[in-house]
Amino acid sequence: MNVRWMLMPLLVGALGAALGASSMMYITGHDQSPLGRVAIASGEDDQQRIIEAVKHVEPSVVALDVTINGTRVMPANPFGNFFAPGFGSAFGPLGGTGQLMPFHEQASGSGFVYSTSGLILTNDHVVHGASKIEVVFASGDRIAGRVFSENSTADLALVKVDHYAKLPPRVKFGSSRALEQGEWAIAIGEPYALKQTVTLGVVSGLDRNETIDGASVGVVREFKGLLQTSAPINPGNSGGPLVDLDGRVIGVNQSVQRPGQGIGFAIPVNVVRTTVAMLARHAGAGVGASSIGVLGVQLQTLDANLRTQLGYQGQGALVMAVVGGSPADQAGLQPGDVIQSVNGKPIRTSDDVSAIVRALAPGRTASLSVWTSGTRQLVSVQVGSLPDQSG
Repeated sequence: MNVRWMLMPLLVGALGAALGASSMMYITGHDQSPLGRVAIASGEDDQQRIIEAVKHVEPSVVALDVTINGTRVMPANPFGNFFAPGFGSAFGPLGGTGQLMPFHEQASGSGFVYSTSGLILTNDHVVHGASKIEVVFASGDRIAGRVFSENSTADLALVKVDHYAKLPPRVKFGSSRALEQGEWAIAIGEPYALKQTVTLGVVSGLDRNETIDGASVGVVREFKGLLQTSAPINPGNSGGPLVDLDGRVIGVNQSVQRPGQGIGFAIPVNVVRTTVAMLARHAGAGVGASSIGVLGVQLQTLDANLRTQLGYQGQGALVMAVVGGSPADQAGLQPGDVIQSVNGKPIRTSDDVSAIVRALAPGRTASLSVWTSGTRQLVSVQVGSLPDQSG
């Protein structure tokens, strides 16, 4: 998890438009009544309403323990210097002293019950590429889950648990269309694996555009129309609900500007409705196929320190890690490789790779010039795709 994402991650694109009447009926069809309101006794103040809203929603909020497999370079000397701090892994000096090892990365996120059929709503960056998902309910029950469907460009996914008799009630959706700055906002989730944590703030801003580095797939993602909130959103909160004083979801917690600054972002619920209606109808690893190409690597721009450790003095983007099963993995790219050019275009920064690859049609073959272990090789990669937000 990097600082901005809170978990392994992905992806780019614009968010969907507001849902029409028929789609609205589908979403609230699993709750046919008007958008549900928590029963509030006459004369209750805001503090009591907050307490009642949390009691109403908290049983349906879950933690997601996720395992992601891949490969990366590990140091021969585990007590050596960190290699490229900020990625959360000690890669150590390369140049023949490190060794390629599989990694089994453990991470956690949040989600909440979406339907009585066992669908759990969360962020896609929480579960994308997961080899194992365990859903932890408020009761303490740990149930195996699987990705039912996902939309990486909207950063939303549904996780399915099967045959769980004690499934909590689904969470009701509110509306983000009528929100105003200054309204109370309550974030519920599992930050830093701390079970059932509640944070309180306000809706700080509306219709925010935020660019987030998608290091895991070599693309930068731009999200539009996000809610900004002062309710603290920390690593592990991702995918949990942001709710109003009536205990209704007004957003799905997504990212944070920087921890401790009180600037968090959530996907507004009116956007969530549109995307999740399609996700619930279509099982599969992705809904639709976009024109956005991906490789499935974590990249970093070379600096003087990295060049010294690599024993390489040219330009390029360093492959930090490879997602298991991705196009890059299938083509044989390995952590420690340096991408020098893509389709003949020289690479100076990791953003150069992102810009070229994401413009390629999925299924096209990209020709990469790669420096690996002191030699230059040409590697052909069949570009993959991100799921399309339109469904």
